[in-house]
Amino acid sequence: MSKKKKNGNFKDNLIARSEEAKTVRKIVAIIIISLLLILIIGSISGYLYVKSALEPVDPSSDEEVTVDIPIGSSTSTIAAILEDNGIIKDERIFRFYIKFKNESDFQAGEYTFTPSMSIDEIIESLKEGRVIAEPVHTVTVPEGKTIEEIAEIYAEELSFTKEDFLNTVNDQAYIEQLIEAYPSILTEDILDPEIKTPLEGYLFAATYNFYVDSPSVEAVIEEMLNKTDSVIAEYREAINESDFSLHEVLTYASLVEKESANEEQRKKISGVFINRMEEGMKLQTDPTVLYALGEHKDKVLNKDLEIESPYNTYYVDALPIGPIGNFAESSLDAALHPEDSDFLYFLHDGEGDIYYAETYEEHLEYKDEHIN
Repeated sequence: MSKKKKNGNFKDNLIARSEEAKTVRKIVAIIIISLLLILIIGSISGYLYVKSALEPVDPSSDEEVTVDIPIGSSTSTIAAILEDNGIIKDERIFRFYIKFKNESDFQAGEYTFTPSMSIDEIIESLKEGRVIAEPVHTVTVPEGKTIEEIAEIYAEELSFTKEDFLNTVNDQAYIEQLIEAYPSILTEDILDPEIKTPLEGYLFAATYNFYVDSPSVEAVIEEMLNKTDSVIAEYREAINESDFSLHEVLTYASLVEKESANEEQRKKISGVFINRMEEGMKLQTDPTVLYALGEHKDKVLNKDLEIESPYNTYYVDALPIGPIGNFAESSLDAALHPEDSDFLYFLHDGEGDIYYAETYEEHLEYKDEHIN
């Protein structure tokens, strides 16, 4: 074989080996990337599954379920019984959770649980042997309340103070944890530095049962957020189809709540707000002025309307920066399904009646007739 031919074969072999090495590297890279993707997806899926499994089966359920825990039951047996009766979502996660928290000494007996109970409440009941799941505390949070008012309500009923509650709901690190834990309802919108209190409007108005003597502020907040999440879930499609973000919808619902007393009024007032926004008019609703001022007044003065606040709808062009209180479900529904009309104005007469007008002149006539 000639020297030239040998050199040619050697060169061809080098090229072939180089191509093979490239192919091997590509295959190895694909395998590594695939394994990393599987690991990442698996981790995320696992986290979401565990998070879901630790939440109440049905936060809105008041159904009472009688569960018998026999004498000598192991934690595995108890977990299986609870899952079979629809009290927890996954017995394996329940076992891991109680092992992680080093919980034990569960008592036998006939218990009455509800699917709305948290895992911590269930564990506490099993440890104390409280066989009938009657709430230790029942607290009602009315519609239209601000965070500060909610703090006062809980401080009167539970073991923590108003300041404890307010400090927690304004703790930046805790709020960021909640955003991660409740991505379906909490967004970066609530972290805007001009927002007074991040969770304002997100703590749903309802009656809450607590099954431990001294629930923590965090447990209370998360119980309320669970309720908010369950209510909003029913309106998710309508929210997605609206022209507003979820934060804007809750802000809008809080305005409707503050300006109305019943479902009929809420639909009409929501329609007025929509009409004003479509006309490029300011919403000019007095409750936003009071929220901006941070005080309650029987009458809003002209000088109050001039406050330069992102909450003041006499100052900003559209919705305020965030909710000005919590809301009833009917206010949320009205915000998403306003009544069609040509009204651009409304006023309250102080006796519960509302007068709607299409023109400013008509509005002034109603004001002279029913207010002045």
